[in-house]
Amino acid sequence: QNEKLLQDVVKQQEEKMLQLIDKSGEVTMLKEEVSLLKRSLQRAETEAKVLWEEVRGQESKVDADYVQERVLLQREVDKLRLLLVEREDERLLLSNKY
Repeated sequence: QNEKLLQDVVKQQEEKMLQLIDKSGEVTMLKEEVSLLKRSLQRAETEAKVLWEEVRGQESKVDADYVQERVLLQREVDKLRLLLVEREDERLLLSNKY
C-alpha cells in the first residue's frame, strides 16, 4: 500500500513538472512576442517622427491639423477594432465552454 501511495505521489509530481515545463515554454514565447512588439513599436514611433517632421516642413502643402485629426481618428478606429476582436474571442471562448 505504501508503494502504491509512493507511486501516486511520484506520478503527481511528474504531472506538475510537465505543467511547469509547458508554462515555461509559454512564458518564453510570450517574452519573444513582447520583444518583437517593442521593436515594432520603436520602428513605428521612428516612422511617425520622421513623417511629422516632413509634414511640418511642408505646412504650405499639407494641413498639419488635418493630419493630426486623421491620426487620432485612426487610433480610435483601431481601438474599436481591437475591442470588437476581443469581444468576439470572449464570445467564442464562452460558446466553446458550454
